[in-house]
Amino acid sequence: MTINTIRERLRHHHPIVVEEQCARAAVAVVLREATAGPEFIVIHRSHRRGDPWSGHMALPGGRQQAGDRDLFMTAVRETREEVGVDLERHGELLGSLDDLRAIGRGRPMDLIITPLVCAVSSPVILTLDAREVQSAFWVPLTSLRHREAHGTFRHTVSGQEMEHPAFVYRGHTIWGLTHRILSGLLEVLC
Repeated sequence: MTINTIRERLRHHHPIVVEEQCARAAVAVVLREATAGPEFIVIHRSHRRGDPWSGHMALPGGRQQAGDRDLFMTAVRETREEVGVDLERHGELLGSLDDLRAIGRGRPMDLIITPLVCAVSSPVILTLDAREVQSAFWVPLTSLRHREAHGTFRHTVSGQEMEHPAFVYRGHTIWGLTHRILSGLLEVLC
């Protein structure tokens, strides 16, 4: 699999777009070519009170602001803020995946998230905003297809035990929205 292959698959993908009038957000699946195939950036969100995704493994992104001309610019702004990668200067939008409704603390939220798949065309250095991101690293896309990468995440919400499918990479558990986005990408790439 190469970024050119991913570009071609996304060209033929017709994402589901949720037309509801509610808050919008965008996340970026930022890809780069590597020896073993494309890799993507994953972030470990900083722990912050009031953040429904505090401490989670995630993709760079966030809520659309009034100054963002579109959701791609939301992803550009958020990726620059969180990991210091300028997608506008060094990246290319390859396509989008299906819109997803955000879920926080086990409940659907009035927030629709659009995952955008981008590729960086030159080497980039991850420069983290410590208020939002405690760590970030590149994950080989092919690692998500390995059997040992499939696991579960268990937690308790309002006294109820919950279990979610997850990807596990080098001791990090990727679940929830990020798992849904990456699973959607893998389906498009099949």
